[in-house]
Amino acid sequence: MVLAYSSKRSLSLNVRHSALLETLLRHFRSQRMRLFEQTFQISSRTRVLDVGGSPLIWQFAKVQPNLTFLNLPAALQKSSNGAHQVAGDGRMLPFRDGSFDIVFSNSVIEHVGDAVSQQRFAQEIARVGQRYWVQTPNRRFPVEHHLMLPFIHYLPKGWQRPIVSRLTIWELLVQPSEDQRAFYVKHFLDELNLLDSRELQTLFPDSKILAERLLGFPKSLIAVRA
Repeated sequence: MVLAYSSKRSLSLNVRHSALLETLLRHFRSQRMRLFEQTFQISSRTRVLDVGGSPLIWQFAKVQPNLTFLNLPAALQKSSNGAHQVAGDGRMLPFRDGSFDIVFSNSVIEHVGDAVSQQRFAQEIARVGQRYWVQTPNRRFPVEHHLMLPFIHYLPKGWQRPIVSRLTIWELLVQPSEDQRAFYVKHFLDELNLLDSRELQTLFPDSKILAERLLGFPKSLIAVRA
């Protein structure tokens, strides 16, 4: 698993997925990229900035646009299939207004920090992209996406800590090292800032909010300006 986000630092965990988790990830990523392509009708000439992402999800796209990846230096990956790579912070994008046809961001905004940092991140995406696609897990979904525990994100922080310190579904599936586990759990407790549809709409007031559903429940949210 590789988790990277455009904030003050990057979080990278290289651990092996279980077969079940890998199957689920491939399913949802494939669906997400099909919806993205249907929404924007991209071509190989479409200029797309991926903020905080990696080439991984683009393996599920049928059409490969003209890609630029922006991430912190530690999170940039060597293998980018010829895409441009830029070291930077998602809250201060080093591009002019409207530089890209589309700004794409997948499961990043919840990692950038507090509400002020998220607002800066959103403003920069809207400034640099003529259109945009910003996906994030839904805070109202009963299972927390990162630790894969039901209802844990609804509890006060003081209650969360003793629970996640003992056991998470995530660690059973990916079997991280002790250092990886400690770092990941600390990030969840101290830095992760999940959003619901109202909060996402407030950050992107000119967007339409789409929902990815699982068993009828909105699992993830996508702010789209098309």
